[in-house]
Amino acid sequence: MEHFARRVGAQDLTPLEPVIYRPRDLSLFLACRFFSTAAMQVQSVAIGWRIYEITRDPLSLGLVGLCQFVPMFVLTLPAGDIADRSDPRRVFSLSLIAQALCGALLFAGMFAETRLVWPYYAVLIAFGAARGMAGPSSQSLLPFLVSSQMLPRAIAWSSSVFQIAVIVGPALGGLLYALGPAAAFGFAIAGFLFAGTGVATLAGRRRAEGLPTKAGLRSRIAEGLWFVRCRPVLLGAISLDLFAVLLGGATALLPIFARDILHTGPVGLGLLRSAPAVGAALVATTLGRRPIDRAAGARMFAAVAIFGLATIVFGLSTNFYLTLSALAVLGASDMVSVYIRHALVQFSTPDEMRGRVSAVNVLFIGASNELGEFESGVTAAWIGTVPAVIVGGIGTLLVVALWMRFFPPLRKIDRLADAAVPQNDQAQADGVPRPSTSSG
Repeated sequence: MEHFARRVGAQDLTPLEPVIYRPRDLSLFLACRFFSTAAMQVQSVAIGWRIYEITRDPLSLGLVGLCQFVPMFVLTLPAGDIADRSDPRRVFSLSLIAQALCGALLFAGMFAETRLVWPYYAVLIAFGAARGMAGPSSQSLLPFLVSSQMLPRAIAWSSSVFQIAVIVGPALGGLLYALGPAAAFGFAIAGFLFAGTGVATLAGRRRAEGLPTKAGLRSRIAEGLWFVRCRPVLLGAISLDLFAVLLGGATALLPIFARDILHTGPVGLGLLRSAPAVGAALVATTLGRRPIDRAAGARMFAAVAIFGLATIVFGLSTNFYLTLSALAVLGASDMVSVYIRHALVQFSTPDEMRGRVSAVNVLFIGASNELGEFESGVTAAWIGTVPAVIVGGIGTLLVVALWMRFFPPLRKIDRLADAAVPQNDQAQADGVPRPSTSSG
């Protein structure tokens, strides 16, 4: 039976209780992820409809996203440090409970029939803060619930559950809102509460406690950034995804394609929006049954290249079904990249750094999604919609070529577990220097 140890000195290890991985913990974690994601999707549909109903101004919908993104961007890195200095289960659970409270406040505003939008925006800022606190702890939790041998499958199943919730959530939100706002917000509140209480009961392996540090918050955050910076596999995988999505984030332009190019109307737009998630869910389900076991680095680069090619086909297509297929391929290839990147991050990171490294990952990928949509909109306004999409796809292919040259360790990695490091690895291992840990 496996054991883990507490580091009480540079070379002094004391055995602790045996590690117990319970199948129910993984099942419960997946259920919590599904309901929390579906709840967020349902609430997004409900609050978007409500705010647009009040203002009839498209800009007000943009502010919905901005109110959530800014606190997420500000709090993600500190949240990673908190996840490393406490139990990630507790941090994730409390964050989900906070999201449920925000949902209750949104429902209260709906019930009061207020015609002012600023109270909704104020609650959404708090909701974005709760999401920012939840991100690093949720992403760093899986390695504590399953064995290293089971981790690749668990990552694939988690991604599959997430994609299914992304597909189901918006449609369910529209149906529930049609039955009444109380149904939609009630489901969202219940979903967050179920996930929050479920996460609090998870068992699994506990992180070994190291010596207390006198480093300040800024120094600890800098240590996490430096850890990623000094490991080519980590830096290459995270930055490849960042720039690929930043350049290839053309799905933000789907309303223009649906209305002006494909002439499909809102029903067609809904199908186009679902296509990437459907492709991603199918691939994630396949990876859960047959995980990638060889040539992981080469497959990651190939997947991002296919993402770029699918983006170009999407931009050139004037046929609805070809566009639908291109978007499905785009989502499927992106899922391969996400799966490999997430597995490499988990295998490459020791327990004491998981929260901070996951925070860097969440911050980079979250920024790429938001900035990618912004970049696509600006480029489309500058050179036109179709040229903007094509340029983005070509740019993604150029990034693949450059990253294969700049990050040969990522290109050459074979098995995902090859990136594994000892759990008590320190940032200076393998000759990697540490940033100053003076109090900051």
